[in-house]
Amino acid sequence: MMVWAVVLSTTMVWASADWPEFRGPQGDGHASASDIGLPLTWSETNNIKWKTEIHDRGWSTPVVMSGRVWLTTATPNGHDFFAVCVDAETGKTLYDAKLFHCDAPEPLGNNVNCYAAPSPAIEPGRVYVHFGSYGTACLDSSTGKEIWRRTDLPCRHYRGPASSVILFEKLLILTMDGVDVQYLVALDKQNGQTIWKTNRTTQWNDEHSTSRFAKDGDLRKAHSTPFIANVNGQLQLLSAGAKAAFAYDPHTGRELWHIRYDDAWSAAPRPLFAQGLAFIVTGRGKTELYAVRANGQGDVSTTHIAWKHDKDVCKTASPIIVDDLLYMVDDNGTALCLEVATGKQVWREHLPGNYAASPIYADGHLYFFNQQGTTTVLKPGYAFEILATNVLDSGFMSSPAVSEKSFFLRTKTHLCRIELPRPH
Repeated sequence: MMVWAVVLSTTMVWASADWPEFRGPQGDGHASASDIGLPLTWSETNNIKWKTEIHDRGWSTPVVMSGRVWLTTATPNGHDFFAVCVDAETGKTLYDAKLFHCDAPEPLGNNVNCYAAPSPAIEPGRVYVHFGSYGTACLDSSTGKEIWRRTDLPCRHYRGPASSVILFEKLLILTMDGVDVQYLVALDKQNGQTIWKTNRTTQWNDEHSTSRFAKDGDLRKAHSTPFIANVNGQLQLLSAGAKAAFAYDPHTGRELWHIRYDDAWSAAPRPLFAQGLAFIVTGRGKTELYAVRANGQGDVSTTHIAWKHDKDVCKTASPIIVDDLLYMVDDNGTALCLEVATGKQVWREHLPGNYAASPIYADGHLYFFNQQGTTTVLKPGYAFEILATNVLDSGFMSSPAVSEKSFFLRTKTHLCRIELPRPH
């Protein structure tokens, strides 16, 4: 078993969370407005402050707070699961600890997924790491000391866990969409005890299907992370599952409304909310983007769909909204720009490579990161304009983080800090 490499003093002045969870401070891919002066270009020899190798395999997004970067990794065979902390200034590994072990993990079934895909979440004094049914833990973020853990939340992920945790008031909310069970559960952040648990009410129609996906169990799985939206003063937890998407009351887990999309499963992109519309990507199979008026109750499948788009929709990388436009890129590099209000296509272009990492908006620019290591920087707007193309040696499966005028980019092998040279 690995142990903490360094134990630092618990005396620390905590700053605000710069990148506290998957997709950033608001969960929508937008960096803080204070992050001005980010680099537009970089390479292996330009604008890299440091580069730290991360052992084993993990696709989780780094989270950044008070000068520390946390991320997770796991052995490729799924036996051991780790939390890693890196000093944001120097790139030095501060902690590296094995938290969980599994003697017989379920095989992933492909070479794309991994056992450390869910992203952690961080707040002052605590970091929360999650590996699906393999284990969830709360750690003291200054000492690495374990505060609580849960290993009793069942879910047969089959192709590996993927949904990330989110923080909401006093709750840590987990999504467990597996072959066997599908539910959301909210834990007390202080002690890890269950506050509420809500089963999906999806009506399955795959019992007699001859599809290989039905046989394998894929048709009941999903990988999406929820998004909390303020809908006319009512908070809604937007969550995409297999064959249906839901809005819940995040305080209680009570279902508010849902839409059905019977021919889609394995939803991965995180929902968004803008202009009174919830944006839901259905997943694989019949992949569509739904814009749903979020003021309904019960089944709103036939009453509250404002518009939908069914061509070149992203399957893995989440969409992003800037002003009145929505941008997305599919797995094969087809990028779309749509009007938020109407769904009207503004432009359709091709970006190089294949995509799993979600794009971000930072310092007035859109950044798209591909699996081959190329980052394409776009100028937002009605005209398609590439501002820069940057390459690192190893590709991106993890979505990026931004803090202190720097990118924290996790490639398949390393964690890198990208920033402009500082004046001496």
